[in-house]
Amino acid sequence: MSEPLGDLTRTHTCGALRASDVGAEAIVLGWVHRIRDLGGVAFIDIRDREGVSQVVVRENEALMAVAKRLRSEYVIGVSGVVQRRSEDTVNPKLATGEVEILAREIRLLNEAKTPPFQIAEDGPVSEDVRLRYRYLDLRRPRLQHNIGLRHRVSIAIRKYFDANGFWEVETPILAKSTPEGARDFLVPSRVHPGEFYALPQSPQIFKQILMIAGADRYFQIVRCFRDEDQRADRQLEFTQVDVEVSFARPETIYGLIEPLMPEILKEVGREVPLPIRRMSYSDAIAAYGSDKPDLRCGMEIHDLSEAFRDAEFRVFKQIVAGGGVVRGFAVRGGNRYSRSQLDVLVDQARQMGFSGLIWARPGEPPLSSVKSLGEATLRPALDRVKATSDDLLLMAAGPAEGTSKLLGQLRLAIAKRENLLNPEAFEFLWVTDFPLLEYHAEDGRWYSMHHPFTAPLDEDIEKLESDPGAVRAKAYDLVLNGSEIGGGSVRIHSAALQARIFQCLGITGEEAKLRFGFFLEALEYGTPPHGGIALGLDRIVAILAGEASIREVIAFPKTANAVDLMAGAPSPVDPKQLRELHLKTQN
Repeated sequence: MSEPLGDLTRTHTCGALRASDVGAEAIVLGWVHRIRDLGGVAFIDIRDREGVSQVVVRENEALMAVAKRLRSEYVIGVSGVVQRRSEDTVNPKLATGEVEILAREIRLLNEAKTPPFQIAEDGPVSEDVRLRYRYLDLRRPRLQHNIGLRHRVSIAIRKYFDANGFWEVETPILAKSTPEGARDFLVPSRVHPGEFYALPQSPQIFKQILMIAGADRYFQIVRCFRDEDQRADRQLEFTQVDVEVSFARPETIYGLIEPLMPEILKEVGREVPLPIRRMSYSDAIAAYGSDKPDLRCGMEIHDLSEAFRDAEFRVFKQIVAGGGVVRGFAVRGGNRYSRSQLDVLVDQARQMGFSGLIWARPGEPPLSSVKSLGEATLRPALDRVKATSDDLLLMAAGPAEGTSKLLGQLRLAIAKRENLLNPEAFEFLWVTDFPLLEYHAEDGRWYSMHHPFTAPLDEDIEKLESDPGAVRAKAYDLVLNGSEIGGGSVRIHSAALQARIFQCLGITGEEAKLRFGFFLEALEYGTPPHGGIALGLDRIVAILAGEASIREVIAFPKTANAVDLMAGAPSPVDPKQLRELHLKTQN
């Protein structure tokens, strides 16, 4: 039988007691973490989100009877006096490990069924089971730590922006569908049959409207929704830190966001060297094969084309003569690889899409997987990648961007296999000067690489109609350890320029008015230059927590199949609701 809480009032959390509290009266409330019955004495570990305290029951038959009834995850209240543990029972792994509570009362507040997995132990449990019983999973130390870290990061962000003159303004959740990129979640209107709201993929238009409205500096920690396939770093609903500033240049945004990063990393006791390094999109692709490069492992990709322009190796020579490139990188310590290991590496490269992968070992003379590559060709290539005698040079040839992207994939695969991505290191990078547009051959049209409100570089505007693929954007991404944790741009504030961009995207004036009419009209009422960024809160916290998936830092995430196993969503609805919404389902 459970007992009422009554007047039992917590004096300390379960993680608060220290040696300085010896002799104090204490009341703690929480869950039974573990219990050890040694006959005449019982030890009960009681847990709440702040930690664990040890309770001892000794020489008290009534309390021993209560203790014998307890099981893991029962909810209890304990009152007693704090005493020092004996030297041989001090637990240095616990913040409360020097003391214990000698119980005077134990009140059983609620019983619990046997959990489907251990709460006290952070052992392996299938993700489906964890998500089905998420309320139990959230009790475990790992998730408690992650959710607490998320809270502290959110508080640090709010304090920072408040101190820098920003207003947090809430934007609509029920908005207009403006499909561009990911699919919208649609919400049918009951009072407007056949019409729909959309859940926002981003507050993009509304935050720009706020700049037109004179808000000057806006931020919001906001929920966003995208109906797209799930990944480890992607959910149907996610949280971003949304920022917009009037009279902004890219430097304005860099200057605002860079000082925020140390405030965030303080929550895990780390520092961020400032300023953050910057790299253009084209340089990032060339040197790392990615627009979100992980800098922790080095292994920069180098252009080796000149070394092969007159080489005896005909394949590389012809590719260079035809306008292609030879590129490669040094695997630090890779000279130790056996021939069989190199064969596995070459096979792995073929599976990634390489037409061929060439390796070379430094030495006197250097050795290569292609016999016709002599020292006169290999030596300049090895020097270019700064290979030492312990390293291995890997090379591929073909079109510039495609070759670098394949080498970038291989580079990361090797880095993961060789444990070169130090989880304790935090390497930030600004990637800048993205292409404004990207061409999709399947439907023969241009699309925005970021979104259609991104401003082109001033010096590239004249190329919009004549050479749209060469136009660069005032866009920037913030990258941390190979993950894009933020993306933004300076926006278009001219109605005439916005119309030109829509024309480049194949959006007619009529279509633009239908989709963005209120926004285009607003641009004509004195819009200041403005820009901003959105930071992915889920991704940031996951990296700080050392988690591979953002599901580990979200209280109630969906599965990889976009299902809430705990609540059973999505689910069918009552036919009456469908009739009220003027909807019918089709099988």
